[in-house]
Amino acid sequence: MERSEQNQTSGSKRDNKVDVLRDFRESFFAMSQLGSFPWTFLEKDLESNKSSDLISDILKQTCLHSLCQKFPPSVRYKKLFLSELIRRQEVAGCDPLDELYDALAEVVCAEDSTECYKSYILPSGEAVSLLENVALISGGTTGLVTWDAALYLTEWALDHRQTFTGRTVLELGSGVGLTGIAICRSCGPNRYVFSDCHPRVLQKLRDNVRLNGLTERTVGVEELDWTWASEEQIAQIGADTVIAADVVYDPDVVESLVELLSKILRCSSPEVFICSTIRNQETYGGFKQLLEEAGIVHHVITGAVSEVFPYSRVAAVEMIRLFRRRHRRQ
Repeated sequence: MERSEQNQTSGSKRDNKVDVLRDFRESFFAMSQLGSFPWTFLEKDLESNKSSDLISDILKQTCLHSLCQKFPPSVRYKKLFLSELIRRQEVAGCDPLDELYDALAEVVCAEDSTECYKSYILPSGEAVSLLENVALISGGTTGLVTWDAALYLTEWALDHRQTFTGRTVLELGSGVGLTGIAICRSCGPNRYVFSDCHPRVLQKLRDNVRLNGLTERTVGVEELDWTWASEEQIAQIGADTVIAADVVYDPDVVESLVELLSKILRCSSPEVFICSTIRNQETYGGFKQLLEEAGIVHHVITGAVSEVFPYSRVAAVEMIRLFRRRHRRQ
C-alpha cells in the first residue's frame, strides 16, 4: 500500500468521537504539528451542536490528562494548542468554556524551558515518555530529539516482534531512546543494549531509561564510539539483533559506521537492520557504496508498517537488512 493510500485510510478512520479523541491525545503528547490534528471533525461538531462538550472532552484527553501533569509538553506548544481550541470555539459562536480559559491562564504564567516531554502511545495504551530538547540541534548534537526514522523503526519492530523476543539486542546511535524503550516494553528481548557516544546524549538516554522503569538487569546503556569500538567490546555484547535509526546523515561519520558494521558482522552473525530517512541521496548512496566495498550486501525491506505514531510520512524512509557477502569456492 502506498503512503498516500495509508494516509487516506487513516483519515477515513476519523469518523467517530472515540477515534478523534484518541487522535487528539496521541498527537498532543507527541507534540505533532497542529495542522495534523482532526480539526474538521471538531468544526462540524461545533457547527451542528453549538456546544463545547467535545472541546471539554478534548481537554480531558490532553491538557487535563494525568499524563500531561506528569510529563508535560513544552509550555509554548500548550499555549498554541489551547489558543487554537479557543479560536475555533469562538468562530463557532459557542458559549465560553471556563476550564479552557483556565488552562490557558495557567500556561501563560508558566516559564518555558529548553527541554520538554514527548509521550508516544503504544498499541497497548502504555506511553513511552521521553525528556527531549526543544531545539532540533543543541550542544553540538542532533541526538537529543526523536527523529522520523526512529518512529518508523519502532513501528516496524512492533510489527516484527519475533526479531527481538528472547534475544540480545544492540542499538547503535540510540539517541533519546524511543525505539529501545518501546521494544523492551512490547517485544520481550532477553537483554537490550542502548549505545551512543555523545556525553549529553548518553546522560539523557540513561535518564529516559530510568524514567520508563527499565531495570539494569535487562537493559544496558553503553558508550560506543564507532571509530574506536573493538571487536572484543562487540563480542562481549553478543548481540543477536542489531538495529539503528537515522545514523546515515553525515558523510563524515559514514566510513566509521561501515567499519563498525563490518566488525559486528565478523564477530557473529546477528540480524542487522538500518532505518534511514533519505535526506541527501549522495550521502545515502555513498553509504551503500562503502557497504559494497566492505563486502556487505544489503537487502531493502519493503511492505507497509502499522501506523502507530502521529508524524509526517512525506519524507522517504528506507529499511535495509545487512549480510556478509558469501565468497564462492574456487
